[in-house]
Amino acid sequence: MILWLTTFAFSIASALIPFLPIEVYILGAGTAEPGAAAAISLGVAAGAGATIGKIIWYEAARRGAESAWAQKKLSKPKVRASYEKWVARMHGRPWYAAGIMFVAASAGIPPLLAMAAVGGLLKMPLWVFIPTVFLGRSVRFTLLFLGVDFAVH
Repeated sequence: MILWLTTFAFSIASALIPFLPIEVYILGAGTAEPGAAAAISLGVAAGAGATIGKIIWYEAARRGAESAWAQKKLSKPKVRASYEKWVARMHGRPWYAAGIMFVAASAGIPPLLAMAAVGGLLKMPLWVFIPTVFLGRSVRFTLLFLGVDFAVH
């Protein structure tokens, strides 16, 4: 239980602070508890923590979009047109938005931190953002934990 809680807490910190890579933590923590069940449980813990951290980035960007600075940038016609185009794409096609977010969450391309901020700026629906990030991160981290388990045990 302690390892699960530590993994959960570290993944929140890692999601908020880019220079704390969860992957390095997984290399060490993955050796502590053998077995596929432990790898899946720890992968879900890391996925849940990472999702909480990315929600904070999402909300910061969403609220920042309404700041005076952002509104000044959006007053430029070219910037406004591009912003509105992406808002229409994201809101009109939740599966498109979910697909991009899932690839970022599971493969890390484009980086999830940047995509969480983009999702907030474009006001991606939270009902799409949260489960997509949770599923993508849980899959990624579970596979990493399983890989460490396979290599060590």
